[in-house]
Amino acid sequence: MEKQLPQLTATEVRLVYKTKVKPSDRVQLSNSVETYKFLISTWDEEKLELQEQFKVILMNCKNRVLGIYELSTGGMTGTVADPKLIFMAALKANANTIIVAHNHPSGDPNPSIVDKNLTKKVKDAGQLLDISVHDHIIVTRDFYYSFADMGLM
Repeated sequence: MEKQLPQLTATEVRLVYKTKVKPSDRVQLSNSVETYKFLISTWDEEKLELQEQFKVILMNCKNRVLGIYELSTGGMTGTVADPKLIFMAALKANANTIIVAHNHPSGDPNPSIVDKNLTKKVKDAGQLLDISVHDHIIVTRDFYYSFADMGLM
């Protein structure tokens, strides 16, 4: 007597990329000053000095912005930045390049050891996936810190 195998089912996974914005209408970021101004213009002003948030700017190969992914909102001194979620967003948006960013509610833009370790981890993961991590920007109301400008990318 032959044993019947149970019917196996699996969820279908589809990769879809849709955009309604023409490439020529997308913001192009070419340096940290432009990136900081862009981030400040899109940041929730009520959270800038209250809660730490982590965001990912998703860009095409010409550094034109495809979108901004708000990865997390945390407390006054930290938030979670899961590299898997960073690159899930990048892959879904068909991004060639990303810039990661978070704010420091304290107003001090200098990176912590945790910030430096995360930057290295994200940069290394990007290399594996052929997604360039151009910068990690730490945002405050008046200043910013650019890992790229400091030669750390």
